[in-house]
Amino acid sequence: MEIVLLSVLGGLLALDGTSVGQFMFSRPLVAGALVGWLLGDPVTGVAVGAILELYLLVSFPTGGSRFPEGATATVVAVAASQVTDATGALPLAIAVGLVWGQLAGFSVSVMRKLNSRIAPEADDRRRRPSGIVTAHLSAVLIDFVRGAVVTLLGVLAGRAVVSLLHEPWALSPSSSVGLVLVGGAASLGILLRDLGGFRRRKVLFVAGMALGVIGGRFL
Repeated sequence: MEIVLLSVLGGLLALDGTSVGQFMFSRPLVAGALVGWLLGDPVTGVAVGAILELYLLVSFPTGGSRFPEGATATVVAVAASQVTDATGALPLAIAVGLVWGQLAGFSVSVMRKLNSRIAPEADDRRRRPSGIVTAHLSAVLIDFVRGAVVTLLGVLAGRAVVSLLHEPWALSPSSSVGLVLVGGAASLGILLRDLGGFRRRKVLFVAGMALGVIGGRFL
């Protein structure tokens, strides 16, 4: 039942990403809190969501470009992190989540091609109001099913990877957290450059450094 609920949540968050609402529930920080609440561990959910937010802020979903799906990555990462309390569970879960987010992004590209076939052409009888509504609802349903299936497969794969690799994990708890935060810092460095660089965003850089140190203390 837990896997089913996670899959349904993944489908709903996928809809929020583009097809319906765009209320930002699909952002990693919010999605992590929701998944953590569902699994009975909201603290870990928020922590994983915050870390993935650092990694994925640099990805701007503009135009028809392919980008990682943050909601799917977060659901997979939080669910995988619950397998064990071992030191390697968190970094391994985040790594699997990031990889699965890329695969989910690829599935979005496939879905777009499918939607282009569903959309009625100018001379198509389906261009009547009822046909347009049917095509739109079909596209929404496809997005939900895609999100649910991709999430289901990701949770299963993520939990299998963490179960298999957490024992040989060699880094200490502090080193593991440091590894994760260094990766997030590199991503934020790219974002800072996109926003104008250090010379134009000194305050943002200092604030980011301070928040990073505070966040690392809490983790």
